[in-house]
Amino acid sequence: MKIAITGTTGLVGRWIAAAARDAGHEVTALSRPAYTLGDAPDLTGHDALIHAAFRHAPGRYRGGEGDDPQGFIRDNLDGSLRLFAAARDSGVARVLFLSSRAVHDGHPDGTLLTDDMPVLPTSLYGEVKAQAEVALADMATPDFLTASLRPTGVFGPGLPQKWAPLIRDFLAGRAVPSRAATEVHGADLAEAALLVLGDPGMSKAYNVSDLTLDHHDLLSGVAAITGSHHQPPMREDARMLRVLDCARLHALGWAPQGLERLHRDLPQIIAESREG
Repeated sequence: MKIAITGTTGLVGRWIAAAARDAGHEVTALSRPAYTLGDAPDLTGHDALIHAAFRHAPGRYRGGEGDDPQGFIRDNLDGSLRLFAAARDSGVARVLFLSSRAVHDGHPDGTLLTDDMPVLPTSLYGEVKAQAEVALADMATPDFLTASLRPTGVFGPGLPQKWAPLIRDFLAGRAVPSRAATEVHGADLAEAALLVLGDPGMSKAYNVSDLTLDHHDLLSGVAAITGSHHQPPMREDARMLRVLDCARLHALGWAPQGLERLHRDLPQIIAESREG
């Protein structure tokens, strides 16, 4: 396929672009400065669009609007809708949108979040993602297939390294918080995106999550690699986490390898954390 991908220099888009090229697809990278979120490019000749770009304050997704909520909505919601319409009008047959598990933040602690559960966002970030999901789904026809991915936290090597502040604080002997969270490796997310894009029945939303990872276990691994004698924080009670059920992806044969990839990549993640 010839696939246009937005956000190819971002935390998620870079993984998807690399996986698509490795799979033999022709990739058109829609990234700054040539492409700005909100543009309506001519995508004639493309088979698919994956929209992974998102404007937000550095390092922040929830709360990523900073002091400009209207600009945040204009760029991320209105801009996405213009992009979806441009893809449809250019004859693109498939569009995949990178949404977020933030669309489910309002559900009670401990809820198992299924693929078809009604959305309940509590942040502007989650609301914008949810509204873009709905608008894209409403555009779908037999000749214009659409779907959304709802990934949890994404990890893996590469800069900016999201665990850098945590790892630097730990290695410096500073106090670090106890926390458990759901995670998915960027390579596993990319594999999910390509599976959905190739699904003849692609539609609606697909949850994307793999590991429940505790700071205790992550930093114990950091200590083992670096020889640090600092003690990791106590384990958090993970029973109240809202965990994503990924039944639709697993039905497509998705088999994430997050734990193996974490063990393989942790030395590089540590090195990047020390650098930046």
